[in-house]
Amino acid sequence: MAGLFDWLFGQYATYSPLFIGLELIAVVFGVASVLLARKTNILVFPVGLVSTGLFVYLLWEWQLFGDMLINAYYTAMSLYGWYNWSKNKHAADTGNNTDTGGVTVERIQARDIPIMLTLAVASAAFVALVYYLRPVINNGFSFDGAVLGLHLFTWVDYTDMLTTALFLIAMYLMALRKIENWLVWIVADAISVPLYFYKGYTFTSLQYVVFTLIAIWAYYEWKRRIQLQAEPAYA
Repeated sequence: MAGLFDWLFGQYATYSPLFIGLELIAVVFGVASVLLARKTNILVFPVGLVSTGLFVYLLWEWQLFGDMLINAYYTAMSLYGWYNWSKNKHAADTGNNTDTGGVTVERIQARDIPIMLTLAVASAAFVALVYYLRPVINNGFSFDGAVLGLHLFTWVDYTDMLTTALFLIAMYLMALRKIENWLVWIVADAISVPLYFYKGYTFTSLQYVVFTLIAIWAYYEWKRRIQLQAEPAYA
């Protein structure tokens, strides 16, 4: 049992109590935000902001720049999503749409696809640039003695590029209340489980296990809500 514990959490032996505490707080608020999103509760965004803000700081300190950029994007999109959901909730409440929690759920439309593709390509390219310049960043943002090249990329870097693109699309779709956001979350979260464990962040890896399960649950919850919205309302 001790060997299993060391395998799962041994990397934390060299971490400061502050970083461990902040990671745990970020994980708790992250899980809470996903549970709120499942119920289309608008508190998903302020609660999520606590998690993403902490992860921006932690990931910068850990020099996981792709992941840091994801969470910085989450922070910006959370503010937009908070506004968009608030506006939609007011319109839904005015229409007495109480059966679906006051926020209506929609499906992807053709006009959403070009934006999704643009987000995917731009985010992957940006993360690739960051990793390409990683030797310069790690060298105090100096080119002196820094060796650059695609040959320095690892499978982790390429996986980071993929998950970044998926996460950006998922957050964009969530802000727009599109049910398909959960399908993208499921794929991205599942990939992130072994990825974060390999990077040595067990608590965050376990968080993504929970995220994957909640995303599956949430997809069926939102699907039920769309069905409820389609039913005629009777006085």
